[in-house]
Amino acid sequence: MSSPVTTGLLAYGMSGRVFHAPFVALNPGFELKAVVERHEKKAAKDYPDIISYNSVDELLADPSIELVIVNTPPYTHFELAHKALKARKHVLIEKPMVANSEEARTLFDLGRKVGKHVMIYQNRRWDSDFVSMKKVIESGRLGELIEVHFRFDRYKTALSPKIFKEQRSFAASGLVYDLGPHLIDQAISLFGKPLSFEKTTGIYRENSEVPDYFHFHLKYPNHLNVFLTSGLLIAQPTPSFVAHGTLGSYLKNRVDVQEAQLDQHIWPNDPKYGFEPEGEEGLLVTFDADGKKITEHIPAERGDYTHLFNTVYHTIRNNALYPITEEHIAWQIELLQG
Repeated sequence: MSSPVTTGLLAYGMSGRVFHAPFVALNPGFELKAVVERHEKKAAKDYPDIISYNSVDELLADPSIELVIVNTPPYTHFELAHKALKARKHVLIEKPMVANSEEARTLFDLGRKVGKHVMIYQNRRWDSDFVSMKKVIESGRLGELIEVHFRFDRYKTALSPKIFKEQRSFAASGLVYDLGPHLIDQAISLFGKPLSFEKTTGIYRENSEVPDYFHFHLKYPNHLNVFLTSGLLIAQPTPSFVAHGTLGSYLKNRVDVQEAQLDQHIWPNDPKYGFEPEGEEGLLVTFDADGKKITEHIPAERGDYTHLFNTVYHTIRNNALYPITEEHIAWQIELLQG
């Protein structure tokens, strides 16, 4: 293996602590060198050797840092990623990448100009539930697909204390930009760009000024219909992954355990990491040649965000194609803005 990629985090809130630092620290392809902490210095409690800078500019001035993870609020992504690229750093940007297509093009163009990679963090491609559904679809056991559903539901009546999620004055605010990138990316990773789409949004929580509900209907060749839905007032979620084909149906709840485990310091090197609890298996329903209904419970695949960081390493060190491509992001933003 080549030398590890020296990495800096731009924040150590929930995302830095849960979704990034453990993977960078444990992966031999990376060195977790520094973090930006403007107020409380918490990272050293988990990583005693880490450097805690007081500002983004200080971290970007560190010549040893090769990769900057932009895990700050969405409205800051464009400005900070632009500064990092100008400082000749590779960037890994949390979803949503930016608020609009022009900003996305600017960053990708700048990355090419300075010879650095612009990568987007779409971790849900490696959720256990999604990987399990993908395996069933690709097995062909459902036949020709007719209808596919992805849902990401929560029940939160109160507005978020993070005002950048709740006020229209902040770019990329509201549920469409918060959970929409996850569902859109999962659909794109399986089916590519839709031929057309219809989008519905709504505001239902008291005093909310940004959408807290959305529904996309994506239309694909061969009359395949894909539906992406999310709401913040869904008291009893239905199965989040549903696929109906000419030969059968598959249903699966959204139960990936990685976020909860990481929050409890169960890290990717733990043998229990990424495995769903028993009783959450997917349901596969097919018919045999005699028309008899066959019901199977399909154990979930292991979820593991380590795969994303492995792809980041190979993109930087071996110039491999990063799986979340510029084209994928362009399609995603087209839907988010549409």
